[in-house]
Amino acid sequence: MGYTAILFDLFDTLVRFDRERMPEIEVNGKTVRSSAGLLHAILKTQVPEVGIERCYEALGASWREAERLRAIDHREVPAAARFAHFFQTLGLDESALPSGFGRSLIDAHRNALGRAAEFPPHHGALLRRLAERYRLAVVSNFDYTPTALDILERAGVVELFDTIVVSDEVGWRKPRRDIFDAALGRLGVRAEESLFVGDRADMDVLGAQQVGMDAAWINRDREPLPAGVARPTYEIRDLGELAAILKL
Repeated sequence: MGYTAILFDLFDTLVRFDRERMPEIEVNGKTVRSSAGLLHAILKTQVPEVGIERCYEALGASWREAERLRAIDHREVPAAARFAHFFQTLGLDESALPSGFGRSLIDAHRNALGRAAEFPPHHGALLRRLAERYRLAVVSNFDYTPTALDILERAGVVELFDTIVVSDEVGWRKPRRDIFDAALGRLGVRAEESLFVGDRADMDVLGAQQVGMDAAWINRDREPLPAGVARPTYEIRDLGELAAILKL
């Protein structure tokens, strides 16, 4: 267990996504949590005929299409491509809108997601102790790198990581080995001397195992291992358990 580096997933590993922190809006007589209200406020400055219901539906459709494409071969669908589908669903020509208009919608949407990310206080203390002994990295499936960086900056821990690798930059998502290889290459360490920590057995554990890394699976709900995934090196309920495993 002579690790040189510890690599982490981001969402539901380092930070927890709390949907109750997303903005609340009324759509078709129902209260929902969504960034669609923020997007609609921007959208109506140029296309006032688009109502919030259509905006909400197009946002959901763009997410479903991105997930469909990602499931084919784990190729990332970056935020710009997802929002191109959003405009297409609304019947809008993005090129006819002011320059940077699409980026303003992406930023509004991703900022809402970022604010919904909760960073547990004990994670910061653990990461600082780990950084004294190991090289640290983040490897995240996410379609917009600036939001991932902003989450870690607001948590006050971004400087603890030697590299932060996000799938929209690499072009491939976990469990593809491409994103793991990119992180290991930037760290300058071998897979055999590295530990990967994540909450998804089918993405984090499987991907780490495929490149020869040990894996610590955060299995909060005691779920069974999915088919095709070998037993991880460690199975924990909370990130804080790493302290005992690594004898900090």
